[in-house]
Amino acid sequence: MRLLKDLIARKFMLLLTTVPGFLVFLMLFGLLQKSRAILALKSFSQLLFSSSWHPLKGEFGLFPFLMGTLWVTLAAMVIAAPISLLTAVYLSEYAPKFVRELAKPMVDLLAGIPSVVYGVWGVLLVVPFVGKTLAPLFGTYSSGYCVLSGGVVLAIMIFPTIIHVSLEVFSSVPNALRETSLSLGATQWETVKHVVLRKGLQGIIAAIVLGLSRAFGETMAVLMVVGNVPKLPHSVFDSAYPLPALIANNYGEMMSVPLYDSALMLAALVLLLVVLVFNLAARFILVKAERKSE
Repeated sequence: MRLLKDLIARKFMLLLTTVPGFLVFLMLFGLLQKSRAILALKSFSQLLFSSSWHPLKGEFGLFPFLMGTLWVTLAAMVIAAPISLLTAVYLSEYAPKFVRELAKPMVDLLAGIPSVVYGVWGVLLVVPFVGKTLAPLFGTYSSGYCVLSGGVVLAIMIFPTIIHVSLEVFSSVPNALRETSLSLGATQWETVKHVVLRKGLQGIIAAIVLGLSRAFGETMAVLMVVGNVPKLPHSVFDSAYPLPALIANNYGEMMSVPLYDSALMLAALVLLLVVLVFNLAARFILVKAERKSE
């Protein structure tokens, strides 16, 4: 009876383990089925690389929205990744205990703020700052509703994710390695650089990937500050229209225009595929990094 219970428990846990992976394929299949109507008229490559978005004329080019998503997300990661990692290094390796205990609740507070509050804050502070200060400083004009504004707001939203995961990674590095490095004459920064960061490289990449995934799927805050103009951005001061904002803005209007429903489902499918591609690429980089460290 004990062996039977053990077998049942093992099979049940195996079934539960396969559910998350199965859900991804289920979502892909469902979105693909909903997109079949528009894919029957135009090829996937035509829709993906076309820049013409005129639903009333039956034109549903997704390329501007895809590029808008990439621009805003990459801008956010360029801002967030170094700041978050250096913050985590300071809190883990340099900060006194009382500073660490004070900073952690503040980071948790950032994670708990609703995205619409970030969006309002972005409209009130970030957009005017970018439009009236940063853009003239670089000799260009911008309304402030642009890629950079979306990147700044998104970067602040993903700070907690990267910081928390990085702190967990650094805390898992054995203190014996730090003490050995210091005893051999290495400075504190050399120990961090050659021991802590190298040992925690796998976790650091995981933290950045988690932040990247959060940035890709964020809707409300980005929708409020990027301008929502369906054109290709050529600089961080241009307006953009990310895929999540497209779906959120237009889903309620899809019944009045033929193929609108199918086009939006295709946009959701593209968004999911982009996230999968980035995660697979990150996994490939992670494997190479592990081999190099060995």
